[in-house]
Amino acid sequence: MRILLIHADSMRYEIKSRTKVAEPLPKAFKGDEMKEVLVVFTAVESTDEEAAAEIVDKAAQEIAGVVKQVNPERVLLYPYAHLSSQLASPQAAVRILKDLESKLPKELEVKRAPFGFYKAFELKCKGHPLSELSRDIKAAGKGPKTEAVSTAVEKEQKIRSQWYILTPDGDLVEASRFDFTDHSNLQKFAQHEMYKSRAVDQVPPHVKLMQKLELVDYEPGSDTGNLRWYPKGTLVKRLLEEHVTSLVRSEGAMEVETPIMYDMSHPSLSKYLDRFPARQYTLRSEEREFFLRFSACFGQYLMKHDMSISYRNLPLRLYELTHFSFRREQSGEVVGLRRLRAFTMPDMHTLVADMEGAIEEFVRQYELCMAWMGYLGVDYEVGVRFVRDFYEQNRELAVRLVKRIGKPVLVEMWDERSFYFVMKFEFNFVDALGKASALSTVQIDIENCERFGITYVDREGQKRHPLMLHASISGGIDRNLYALLEKAYLDQQNGLAPCLPLWLSPVQVRVCPVSDEFMGQACGIADELESQGIRVDVDDRPQSISRKVRDAETEWIPYIVVFGQKERDSGRLSVRARRPRGIKEITTQGLASEIVSATKGYPKRSLGLSRNLSGRPTFRG
Repeated sequence: MRILLIHADSMRYEIKSRTKVAEPLPKAFKGDEMKEVLVVFTAVESTDEEAAAEIVDKAAQEIAGVVKQVNPERVLLYPYAHLSSQLASPQAAVRILKDLESKLPKELEVKRAPFGFYKAFELKCKGHPLSELSRDIKAAGKGPKTEAVSTAVEKEQKIRSQWYILTPDGDLVEASRFDFTDHSNLQKFAQHEMYKSRAVDQVPPHVKLMQKLELVDYEPGSDTGNLRWYPKGTLVKRLLEEHVTSLVRSEGAMEVETPIMYDMSHPSLSKYLDRFPARQYTLRSEEREFFLRFSACFGQYLMKHDMSISYRNLPLRLYELTHFSFRREQSGEVVGLRRLRAFTMPDMHTLVADMEGAIEEFVRQYELCMAWMGYLGVDYEVGVRFVRDFYEQNRELAVRLVKRIGKPVLVEMWDERSFYFVMKFEFNFVDALGKASALSTVQIDIENCERFGITYVDREGQKRHPLMLHASISGGIDRNLYALLEKAYLDQQNGLAPCLPLWLSPVQVRVCPVSDEFMGQACGIADELESQGIRVDVDDRPQSISRKVRDAETEWIPYIVVFGQKERDSGRLSVRARRPRGIKEITTQGLASEIVSATKGYPKRSLGLSRNLSGRPTFRG
């Protein structure tokens, strides 16, 4: 099946004449018109007849995914034979189209244009980046292979978990019996995890914010979940990357770089694929099949296999910032920055001699993750996952972690181990829709050193297999921005001005001269602030000062400097601070000192845009 999806202000069609394959239709029906509609031009192909149910399910998922992204009020299925030269029989095509109509979201008004008629139509496309999309839908085994599903994914869907809440006092309470009265976010997190409610039924608030602020946007020319990053968003992303890289390197991690694709037939890699709960992109090259990495694991495993490691080198930490990691997440779950198919993942793997060393390193990295969440300034809920035997043997460790957080955490327990790890934790952010997303995480891996032949030489000169920890201290960089934007939205709902942390604000200060008369001094102020590593721009547009201030507020600028005759005479700046709200008079050096102090210890980057607003393009029309 081939479909062309058009998000339209309106679609009107009129029946002109019938063909010999036209389906029955009331004589009075002459056409229809729909407004605020997703029009799905559809061609049912001959290969669809052999797997009609699968094709209908896949097509319905794809359409539902687009519906969640563009949020139309209605859907119109419109038969359109011109999308393919290999059409199904008319009878099969009508049957499949009817089945597809019945599978689409019930909360929308869904209609189907009649099959087998010549029709005239008028279509008013909205013209935004997601308003024109196409999909080629194939049954399994038909067409090029694009996804591999591991055994672990299948097991994850069937695995039976026991869910508990562990309190700082050490009480392990069944989640269904826990009193969540003072822990509403923990309750949302628990429900999200226990019921596996990954799919979204509405567009999360951060999507509109990331577009409005010109940070990130959808890329209609790529696969779902592969995004375009505008200059401001790229700046934020690089700052996050630099900070987490600096953090792990300060802990002794050695930075490396590895390939993004690996051979599906490699004996160790193929076994590992089946142990990791993720769907992979696959591709072919010169008769060989490859998969795109979903983490830095593969390259680091193979690198460590070839290394000569002594007990003196342990713990040994390798780190890579994987700008391109890939997972074929299900289409109904891919939305905005929360869940992507292509993402940036800081990935560290640590070798330790034994379980005692693993637990010591685990706690150390737990502290690093706590520090990272502090840098972001977001609230989080903690999930800890154990194989039951490991929990029983290490209950004191579990209680220690909970006491360190100082609030109850969600515990998932498995009676048997289906994955390569015996324990992991995640720091999760709960967004405005009640969905939880993991940020920081660490796992204790007891399998892969042996599987990949990774060894070290102990004190007696004997070769041994170490244990390994998988850590992403920040979690996905893209998801960090999702959490920051969702937090800003929640702050706004609570009466606070939405903002990014000062160290991450693309523009930290905007200087707004009252008129052209003060432009020279405004630029001088910007020069002085810029010389101290502060990102500053100048609103040199021929706009009123009230308009300039209003636009700066809309862009979440932390400090807005208004400069006119009063400021020239006094030698002090009039500064509007965003958080906390207020207007103060301060010298240029005083403002610079305040910002430098507040951003001490964080990475710095220059603006990355024209300093003068008049010189900037608009990335979203």
